[in-house]
Amino acid sequence: MKIGFIGLGIMGESMSENIVKKHDDEVFVFDYVAEKVALLKSKGAIPCDNAVELAKKSDLIISMVPKSEHSKQVYTEILPALDATKICIDMSTIDPSVSIEISKFVKATGAEFIDAPVVKSKAAAISATLGIYVGGDIATYEKVKPILLYMGNNTIHLGDNGKGLVMKVAHNALVSQIQNGVNETITIALKNNISVEDYATAVSYGGGQNFYLDSKAKPIAENNFTTAFSVENMAKDIDICVNLAAECAVNVPGVEVAKAVYDKSLELGYGKEDFSATIKTVRGE
Repeated sequence: MKIGFIGLGIMGESMSENIVKKHDDEVFVFDYVAEKVALLKSKGAIPCDNAVELAKKSDLIISMVPKSEHSKQVYTEILPALDATKICIDMSTIDPSVSIEISKFVKATGAEFIDAPVVKSKAAAISATLGIYVGGDIATYEKVKPILLYMGNNTIHLGDNGKGLVMKVAHNALVSQIQNGVNETITIALKNNISVEDYATAVSYGGGQNFYLDSKAKPIAENNFTTAFSVENMAKDIDICVNLAAECAVNVPGVEVAKAVYDKSLELGYGKEDFSATIKTVRGE
């Protein structure tokens, strides 16, 4: 099976590299940033000049792009190259309703389509320990699961097209609220001369222990906001969750609080920094 990978950003770069390392057939790549393509070429991937060329050469097409409009653009562009011999996996985090729309016009060509967004960040993309949430036909999922396991160590099928994305935005909205709780209470601790290190240790003794704090206490203590997952990307996911909640008529005041923090963080210019930089907003910096 020949694989094509579109989108070589922070996550896609390492995800595609793992496919190149582990797959025993050709792997094609495309991105608008030439340096990204050159890097993957140096790892053994075969560069393509555009997405259509990649789609024509590939049996399985994977996309990992930033926003709903980008996913829609990719699949609209490659549509003439799709037929019953092709399988498409969009691993981007986009609006579930847009993904369902894409699935319909892709499937009309005879091609298969699933959404498979990922959780965790750059380090997990490098180590191939991502969590992967899948929406779409169960038979298609079973067919491509070995490929997904090149990139992650946990996969779960959650239902029809769009359901992987529903779970992804629910997950990230939950993380944003855990994060906000950490941001607020760690700031209280610091105001009372309790160090970040002691705060994290003390929390680990009780029911408040959480993965976010365990992984971010050291960077927060060092004011190191090198990007593993950006403020702007998390803000996008929270916006998707707010929209989804409105569609479902669900009241989400906690998500709205997190959204306000992210909106302020973007206003303060933290968009390109790691999402843990939101603590600077809570601290009033």
